[in-house]
Amino acid sequence: MTTTAAHGGALPLAGIRVMDVATVIAAPYCATILGEFGADVLKVEHPVGGDALRRFGTQSQRGDTLVWMSESRNKRSVTLDLRKPEGVEVFKELITKTDVLCENFRTGTLEKWGLGWDVLHALNPRLIMLRVTGYGQTGPYSDRPGFARVAHAVGGIAYLAGMPKGTPVTPGSTTLADYMTGLYGCLGVLMALRHRDLTGEGQYVDAALYESVFRCTEELAPAFAMYGTVRERQGSSHNDFACPHGHFATKDGKWVAISTATDKLFRRLAVAMGRPELAASSTYGEQKTRLEHRHDVNEIVRDWCGSLTREQVLEKCYATDTPAGPLNNIADIFGDRQFHARRNLVAIDDPETGESIIVPSPVPALSETPGSIRSLGPRLGEHTDEVLTEILGMSPAQIADLRGKRVI
Repeated sequence: MTTTAAHGGALPLAGIRVMDVATVIAAPYCATILGEFGADVLKVEHPVGGDALRRFGTQSQRGDTLVWMSESRNKRSVTLDLRKPEGVEVFKELITKTDVLCENFRTGTLEKWGLGWDVLHALNPRLIMLRVTGYGQTGPYSDRPGFARVAHAVGGIAYLAGMPKGTPVTPGSTTLADYMTGLYGCLGVLMALRHRDLTGEGQYVDAALYESVFRCTEELAPAFAMYGTVRERQGSSHNDFACPHGHFATKDGKWVAISTATDKLFRRLAVAMGRPELAASSTYGEQKTRLEHRHDVNEIVRDWCGSLTREQVLEKCYATDTPAGPLNNIADIFGDRQFHARRNLVAIDDPETGESIIVPSPVPALSETPGSIRSLGPRLGEHTDEVLTEILGMSPAQIADLRGKRVI
């Protein structure tokens, strides 16, 4: 499968073959990123129903969901029943010709099917295997099922989301931990590929949903260990380190985010508000003073924002280089010139329905070999015959026999 960059050269991961036998988002997201930058990604699915992500979210005209079509971009779908001996044998053959395997079955599942790390590593010592679970491959919780919502709770960020003394809320998206772990998994795979370049040896990457969440909790761990500090919910204002530093409603019923992490930045905000005296040393010019009087300071900013429209607040902040921005909903994003300038939204045609589907573009942006979206999520089993013929050299009769046995 040819993968080229915009200037005609090869994408950085061209020549790398990835098998994605995982489901939903976490491990598959790692495979998606690898595919955006040139890897040939084989999406291995059960012949009946396939990946549950096909039914998660808003249904498209084609029948699969929009999240499937977006997040399974650039992949080739191969159906294979790993619970049948013939399916296991085909899978093992493919493993010998694979660089990276992504899986997120419950701990021990592949081992029950005779496809654990020891077996696969023996078949292909150069194989890199990403294993995503809720709690990792080891530890007293390793056999528990894992979901992103639970990982947000266990990892410590769900406790912090919400208004003070109120019910903890979902931190943005129910799938945040899945995407975070897919990113960490991708980072691990790339480091493992680099190690293989140097030594010729493969290894497995053990990624846990809760660990990805916990890794993004700033100073929670050292602050508790040193001072016994337990951070509580702070609502729209994070007041431990800076003030004002939060979300403020505007006159037109919209919201802005304002961040003044230093005294210099607060002076800019004071000028933007037309009240430079607020930044004097005798008032709120020092961060320590602002934190001690955070309620009063936030009230001043809240009143100012509430007297103007969002556009007016942002114009005044931008004019003084005060860090601020709109709280965008998706309609705002579609109208935001920054997103358009950087082509963060890409329209991809679905040849089957004739629809043009807009999806987020690959990130990060590489100057010479940027990632690309060559196709949307495939139909179930769309590439089974192609892959078995191309990679394993199977004949039409062999493929027909597997299909007759419902292995594919």
